[in-house]
Amino acid sequence: MIWDTHAHLDDKKYSDDLGEVRQRAKDAGVTRILNVGYDLAASERSVKMAHSYPEFYAAVGVHPHDVKATSQKTWDRLQSLAKEDRVLAWGEIGLDFYRDLSPRPKQREAFIQQIELADAAGLPVIIHSRDADEESLKIVKAHRPQHGGVFHCYSGSWETAKILLDLGFYLSFAGPLTYRNARHLPEVAQKVPLDRYFVETDAPYLTPEPHRGKRNEPAFVREVAKKLAEFRGITLEEAAAQSWKNAECLFRLTQQKLR
Repeated sequence: MIWDTHAHLDDKKYSDDLGEVRQRAKDAGVTRILNVGYDLAASERSVKMAHSYPEFYAAVGVHPHDVKATSQKTWDRLQSLAKEDRVLAWGEIGLDFYRDLSPRPKQREAFIQQIELADAAGLPVIIHSRDADEESLKIVKAHRPQHGGVFHCYSGSWETAKILLDLGFYLSFAGPLTYRNARHLPEVAQKVPLDRYFVETDAPYLTPEPHRGKRNEPAFVREVAKKLAEFRGITLEEAAAQSWKNAECLFRLTQQKLR
């Protein structure tokens, strides 16, 4: 069994064939999918999907690209959604200094605010950090999430990874792990402790080899797990099972959430 721990299947790219995407995931052994919010509307869709399909769970939050459009009503509604029994995390949140679609001061403010909201909700955080590792580290050191978290689609160095691991974070690997030009990821994949990694797709983005160029989907998370297994000298089944176990640990799945 494989858990795609980060996807966006509420995206309009799946509006015509979500049923087929779900079936291909099932056929590939992907039996859990965490659908992650990036703004209020996406968070609401994620929660709805989690209540509609047995393999789906949800995370709620606002991506750094979208924090410029938030208001107190946004945060109030997200706090309400966070109480739903199939919501496992607050995310994705963080910093993106690559595209800078929201002003950097607003990104920093919303990142800290959402860590505090996650703490109040009793949820771990899912963190997006692109071209912002130094700033992200500064924030999570000063505002350490009380219930832990994961740096999704990790692409940084082993040196940065060691700091994050020491702070208690998990690291999640996505399609870039399979790319030939992945600079730091082979080393990180080999050295990350067995109990501190996840696999994900970030679908519809970052399609792994050998499917690169196509729309990404949860069935392709097998390729990420396969590459991780290759780097670590273990089987695909062992890599997938450990990721599953690690995700259950961070997201604290209870019998109530499993309903």
